[in-house]
Amino acid sequence: MQAALDPAIRSIEYLPTVPTVPSTWDVDVIVIERNDGRYHLDIVEARQRRSIAQHLMVAQALVDLGFRALVRTESDVLREPRCTNARTVFEYAGRPVDAELRLQILGALTDDGVLPLAELLSRLRSHRDPVTAVMALACDDLIELDLISAPLGPRTAARLRE
Repeated sequence: MQAALDPAIRSIEYLPTVPTVPSTWDVDVIVIERNDGRYHLDIVEARQRRSIAQHLMVAQALVDLGFRALVRTESDVLREPRCTNARTVFEYAGRPVDAELRLQILGALTDDGVLPLAELLSRLRSHRDPVTAVMALACDDLIELDLISAPLGPRTAARLRE
């Protein structure tokens, strides 16, 4: 969830296996593409149990594919306010946003660049819940919300995703 909402991340893929690793091994690699390269997500506490030789074989296969390790710990993933903010926003994933409201939101952010969430919401005129629409558009990778600086609230910065 956090990676999907991170403006530095351009794409996320799942690789269940890697070609040069025995097919009986479930590699389960999350590949993240950022502006500065392609990475495989390595969450320390979630690493599969393998021998050192197996671990080195998998690591070398990932390097051969051009992936660098993006090492994170459980405490990195659970760091607040990002963890709670990402969970809150993702509650709205997949919700439909009608065209009129979508155009209002994207238009306001196009005109003004960055807006505090409260100001953006106050500009929207719709019979539908504007909070749902803004959060759904963040999940759809159309807008970005600052989920790191403070808990989600009226001052949360909203901008178009580049």
